Amino acid sequence: MAKTKRSKSKQQPQKRLWIRRAIVIVIALAAGTLVYFGYRLFGPNTRSFGDNKFFYVRTGSTYTDVLNGLMDQEIIRSRNSFDWVARELGYPERVKAGKYKITRGMSNFDIVKILRSGRQTPVTLTITKLRTKKDLIHKICTNLEADSATFLALISDNVYLRQYGLDTNTVMCAIMPNSYQFYWNTSAENAFKKIEKGREDFWTSERKQKAQHLNLTIDQVTILASIVEEESNKNDEKPLISSVYLNRFRKGMRLQADPTVKFALQDFGLRRIREGHLQFDSPYNTYRYEGLPPGPICTPSVKTLDAVLNTPETDYLYFCAKSDFSGYHAFAATYAEHMKNAHLYQAALNARGI
Repeated sequence: MAKTKRSKSKQQPQKRLWIRRAIVIVIALAAGTLVYFGYRLFGPNTRSFGDNKFFYVRTGSTYTDVLNGLMDQEIIRSRNSFDWVARELGYPERVKAGKYKITRGMSNFDIVKILRSGRQTPVTLTITKLRTKKDLIHKICTNLEADSATFLALISDNVYLRQYGLDTNTVMCAIMPNSYQFYWNTSAENAFKKIEKGREDFWTSERKQKAQHLNLTIDQVTILASIVEEESNKNDEKPLISSVYLNRFRKGMRLQADPTVKFALQDFGLRRIREGHLQFDSPYNTYRYEGLPPGPICTPSVKTLDAVLNTPETDYLYFCAKSDFSGYHAFAATYAEHMKNAHLYQAALNARGI
C-alpha cells in the first residue's frame, strides 16, 4: 500500500507539468494567431512609392474593380490579406466613388476604412483665362470624373442654360476665374452649377448698378471685359481701353478689335493682323460686324471686369501698341493722331522682322 501511494504522488507533479505545458502551447498558439491576424489587419500593406498616391474609384465600380485597381496600380502588396480585411469590415457592399489619398505604410485596415467611409481628398480646380468651350471642357473633365460629352451637351443646350439667363453664345459668361473645390466624382451638371454660383456671388447689387449706369447688361460687361482682357495685361490702363470700345459702341462704330479676329479664326498665336484676316466672316469679327460679339472671347479676370465697370469718361476712339514694346498703348481721339501712333508701331514691327 505504501508503494502505491508513493507512485501516485510522483505522477501528480508530472501531470501538472504537462497541463502547464499544454496551457503554454495553447496560449502561444492563440498569441501567434492574434499576431498573425493583427498583422494582416494593422500591418503595412502598401508597395514602395512616394509619400502619397491617389486612388480613383469610378462611379458604378464594383468591389472587384477596386481590388483589381489596387493591384494594377501597384498600391497594395498582398491581395489576399486586403481581401480578407475588406470582407471582414463589410466593404464589398459599401463601395463609394471618389479620389482617395493612400499614404505609404498604410495598413489594410487604414485603406479599407478610408474607402468604406468615402472620405475623399478634395480637388482644387483653378480657372484662369479660358478662351473656348473646348478649353472649359478640358479643364473640368481632366480634373474631375465628369464626362466630357455630358458637359458639352449641357453647355450646348439652350433650354438647360435658360434657367441661368444664358444661351450657347453667352454660356462662357458664367465662368469666373477663381479656385473651386470639388469632390472628384462631381457630375458635369453639379460642376457647372458650382462654377455658375461664383458668377452669382460676383454680381453684387453694387456691380449691377455700375453696369446699369453704363447702359450695359452683365453679359455685355463680361463680353467687353473679355476683349479688354485680351488687349492688355496692364491693369492700370484697362479702364482706358474699355473707354475706347465703349465710346465706339455708343457711337455705333465697329469696335475693330484685333483679339476678336483671332477668336473668329481660332488662331490665338497670330501676332500681326493683316487685311486678309479682317475679311474672315464671323459674328465675332468686329471689323465686319457692328456692336459686341455674341459671346465673350475669353474668361476675363475680376480686375478686368471691375476695370470695365469703372470705365472713365474719355474722348478716345483709337489706341494701338506703343512702339517701345512696353506692353502699354498710345490712345487717340482722332483718326489722324491714331495713324501717327500706328505708323510708329508698324515701323517697329518691321524693324524686328515681325
